[in-house]
Amino acid sequence: MKFSAAVLLCLVGISSAFTPSLNKQVSSSTAAFSTVQAETSANSSGKDTTQDPLLIRAARGEKVDRTPVWMMRQAGRHIKEYRDLCKKYPTFRQRSEIPEVAVEVSLQPWRNYQTDGCILFSDILTPLPGVGLEFTIDEKVGPVMEPIRSYDDLKKMHKIDPSSAAPFVAETLKILREEVGPETAVLGFVGCPYTLATYIVEGKTSKEYLEIKKMAFNEPDLLHSILKNLAESISDYALYQIENGAQLIQIFDSWAGHLSPRDYDEFAAPYQKMILNKIKEAHPEIPTVTYIKHSGALIERVAATGVDVVSLDWTVDMAEGRERIRKSREANGLDGPGGVQGNLDPGILYANHDTIKERTEEILRKAGPTGHVMNLGHGIEATTPEENAKFFVETVRNFRHET
Repeated sequence: MKFSAAVLLCLVGISSAFTPSLNKQVSSSTAAFSTVQAETSANSSGKDTTQDPLLIRAARGEKVDRTPVWMMRQAGRHIKEYRDLCKKYPTFRQRSEIPEVAVEVSLQPWRNYQTDGCILFSDILTPLPGVGLEFTIDEKVGPVMEPIRSYDDLKKMHKIDPSSAAPFVAETLKILREEVGPETAVLGFVGCPYTLATYIVEGKTSKEYLEIKKMAFNEPDLLHSILKNLAESISDYALYQIENGAQLIQIFDSWAGHLSPRDYDEFAAPYQKMILNKIKEAHPEIPTVTYIKHSGALIERVAATGVDVVSLDWTVDMAEGRERIRKSREANGLDGPGGVQGNLDPGILYANHDTIKERTEEILRKAGPTGHVMNLGHGIEATTPEENAKFFVETVRNFRHET
C-alpha cells in the first residue's frame, strides 16, 4: 500500500524536524504494508473480498479464523516516533486536531504492530468546545476548564454541530479508511456523559470526584440537565464519526466505576443507553463497545444497556465476566450472549515474553473463539517497551483455538 497524498504531505512537513527517523519509518512502513497485504490476499483467497474487517465480524459475534487484537491508547506516548513528533507539535490539541498529524499518530501502532484495529487519535473532550465548553490540556496536569456548577453556568452549553466543531475528525477518519485497507477496522470513540461531566463539574481531573458527587446528591436535577445535554450532543458526534468512516464506536465511561450501583443506574446507565440507542437506530450494523475502569461490580448493569461488547478491565476473570454478561443479557431479554473485549493487565507488558505469552493465551482460551476482541484491561502505559507491545500483538495473531 502507498501513502495517500495527505499523509505524504504530513511526512514531508514533519521531516524537517527529524528526517532520518521518518525516512526509516517510511521504509519500514512499506515492509509492514507488504506483510498485511500478503495476509489479506491469503485470507481472502476463495472468499468474498468485500466482507467486513476481522475485528468488526468478531465484535458482532460472527465466527472468525482468529481473535482480533488492538490496544487502548495504542497511539501515543509509548512509541518513540510519537515522542519525536511531539517536538514539532508540542500540544496535544495540535497533534489531535491537525488531520495529517492525527493520521500519522493513528497509523504508527498499526504500522509497527499490525493491530487489527486502527483507532482515531483524539480525546474524549474533543467535542466539548462544540457544546460551548472550552478547555486546555496542560501536558503535566491534564485538561483544565471553567467548571459548570450552577444553572447560570449551564446556559453556556448548546447543541453541537459536529461538522463545524470537529471537521478535522471527519478528515482524519476518511484518510485512515484509505490508508489501512479492508482488513483493518477504523475505530471511533466518544466519552460518555457521566465521565465528561466529571471534568466539566470538577474543572479538571480528579481522584475523589467530590464536586460532581456533591452535585449528584444535593442538586441532582442540575446534574441530570448537564448529562442530558451531553448525551444529545455526544450521540450526534458518534454518528458523525460513523458517517465519516468509523466502523465501530467505543464509548468510554471510564470514571463511572467510582459510582455505587444505585448511582450508576441513575447517573450513568440512562445516558449510555441514549447514545447506544441513537447509534443503533441510525446504524444497526455498527458494533458498539463500552469501557468502564474498575467495573467489576457493574458488569451486569453494563451488559443490560444493550451494548454489543463489554470491555472488561483486568480485575475481572475473563471466563467469569463472559458468563455474567451472558446471564445479564438473557435476564434482560437481549439476543445472544454478547461480546467481550480485553482484558490483559497493562502491567504484564513489563514482564518477560514467556509471561506475556502465558497470560495472554490464558485470556484467549477463557474467552473462547467467538465474540472476543483481545485488548488490554486499560490503556497501555507510557513507559511500556515497544518490543513487548509488539510481542503481545504477535502472540494474539499467532494463537488459534483448538477445534
